[in-house]
Amino acid sequence: MFNSLKAQAPDKILALMGQYRADPRPEKVDLGVGVYKNADGLTPVMRAIKTAEKQLWEAETSKSYTALAGEPAFHAAMAEMVLGADYPADRLACLATVGGTGACRQAFELARMANPDMTVWVSNPTWPNHLSILAFMKQEYKLYRYFDNDARAVAFDTMMEDLQAVKAGDVVLLHGCCHNPTGANLTLEQWGAVADLLEAKGAVPMIDLAYQGFGDGLEDDAAGTRLIASRLPEVMIAASCSKNFGIYRERTGCLMVLSDAASKDVTQGTLAYLNRQNYSFAPDHGARLVTMVLTDATLKADWMAELEEVRNGMLGLREQLAAELRQLSNSDRFDFLARHRGMFSRLGASPEAVEKMRVDNAIYMVGDSRLNIAGLNTKTVPLLARAIVDAGV
Repeated sequence: MFNSLKAQAPDKILALMGQYRADPRPEKVDLGVGVYKNADGLTPVMRAIKTAEKQLWEAETSKSYTALAGEPAFHAAMAEMVLGADYPADRLACLATVGGTGACRQAFELARMANPDMTVWVSNPTWPNHLSILAFMKQEYKLYRYFDNDARAVAFDTMMEDLQAVKAGDVVLLHGCCHNPTGANLTLEQWGAVADLLEAKGAVPMIDLAYQGFGDGLEDDAAGTRLIASRLPEVMIAASCSKNFGIYRERTGCLMVLSDAASKDVTQGTLAYLNRQNYSFAPDHGARLVTMVLTDATLKADWMAELEEVRNGMLGLREQLAAELRQLSNSDRFDFLARHRGMFSRLGASPEAVEKMRVDNAIYMVGDSRLNIAGLNTKTVPLLARAIVDAGV
């Protein structure tokens, strides 16, 4: 039977990681992988998470199953972080998921159960796994233009032009902050215009919120999501804890669904059903740590302080890179790097220029020129700047 299987196309980012590991050059720089790294090239366990783990190890008395949809305390803690302390609990259904990816998959499944004829609208570009999951599900999707590759900024007018074709019951996927792969975010005014359009069309927004706290801070990064949630009757939010809590391998995510109060219980039951059909119970360890951190004042303060250190470190690298490039190129055409937010920016380089930087300078980035700012440190920024200029970007 299995000899009939066809080889799948390799994941481009994982393939790039393999090339990087095989490169013997000591000066090599990895800007392709999508995880946060500190100046030493490590993805550390955050202080508050380590403290919570020690406390949990002492206090935990059972490894029995938790609730099928996850623990209510985790739901409440995540809802408050994402939607604010005054979130509408009477309209909110929640689901613990296997990371943010699991939250996205379950959101697509839920929406298709509710409307089998829907189309999912996805930004061009987007995180490749969005499209991979939708294609695997054989779910119809369409792309809307999002990024102006020349200006390296949001192409808002063309985005809104494309979204005019959205129909009632369609799902529009939006990045809550720190857009992956471009780093270019909507302004709050633009979020308001998107809300107006979706409300008029009767479409359902789905917000992928993977980097809250990595851009302009926990509260500011949630502003667009909160605006949409306050305006639209039905909203789906897929939140990841991998980045802002540094618990990538724990696979901790949460799907939040806002509907009218009368539909909440059915929606909650359907979410639990989806977990049962896929993997039954989502991992609990990471979710429990997140709950402990968010509900303990001391742990939360330490976590927020370290998250600010991470965020400001990335902003500093952005500013340093933009300044280096301004000096080397004698122009301001790379100043967008300081304006972008989060781990990623799309450089606007051709695949040939990206390959030249890999071959000549041992600098590894994704072929579309997405670079991970967190893969840099103050010593490697000048190397990257010189490589960019030498490659003719």
